Amino acid sequence: MMQARGRLLGLGVGPGDPELITVKALRLLRESPVVAYFVAKGKRGNAFGIIESHLQEAQTLLPLVYPVTTEVLPAPLSYEQVISDFYDAASLEVAAHLDAGRDVAVICEGDPFFYGSYMYLHDRLAERYEAQVIPGVCSMLGGASVLGAPLVYRNQSLSVLSGVLPHDELKRRLADADAAVIMKLGRNFPKVRDVLAELGLAERALYVERATMANQKIVALDEVDPQSSPYFSLIIVPGERWQG
Repeated sequence: MMQARGRLLGLGVGPGDPELITVKALRLLRESPVVAYFVAKGKRGNAFGIIESHLQEAQTLLPLVYPVTTEVLPAPLSYEQVISDFYDAASLEVAAHLDAGRDVAVICEGDPFFYGSYMYLHDRLAERYEAQVIPGVCSMLGGASVLGAPLVYRNQSLSVLSGVLPHDELKRRLADADAAVIMKLGRNFPKVRDVLAELGLAERALYVERATMANQKIVALDEVDPQSSPYFSLIIVPGERWQG
């Protein structure tokens, strides 16, 4: 008789505040014999920090350590190839536990399917194993809540944009947006601020670092130090207020 395979569980654990994990994600986390988490070299990781107090001694921890993060690699190495190879290797590590009949909970800051690293494991494994994804509060919603900024009114549309986009492409998409959230800032911040100024949106734009985390910081856009804007920062351009 063949051994039953384990389940792949993608758990969204929220944007940083430990109380923003859902009841369902918390239950599945506690029930899972293996807990996997993505982390940079030498770091604990924000997602792990959110769930650490809920872990049981009997659970096996499976850190999936990124070989690179955002650094520029020397030729002929390419970030895309190195990170793709990493996800291939990580999926094999997870699959080994699944084949042994152990459920694996892969925790993901925010939501697993919203810029979440979990999705790259899902793409590689979900066709072969039972997979369940539990949504989480994503960072843009955490950001809107701490900024007190309604995102969209009535029939407005929301654009979620990456700060990595080239200047002209970012400007085009922002010009067409009723409301927008710009993520992946970091070293892209000066470019994004320039685009907002060119479009006359700088006064409407709101900036927050590490929304809902213990070290959250809200700063006026024109007071942000371009050299210190972290990866976990975002800008919200709320929709024009509607007097309903």
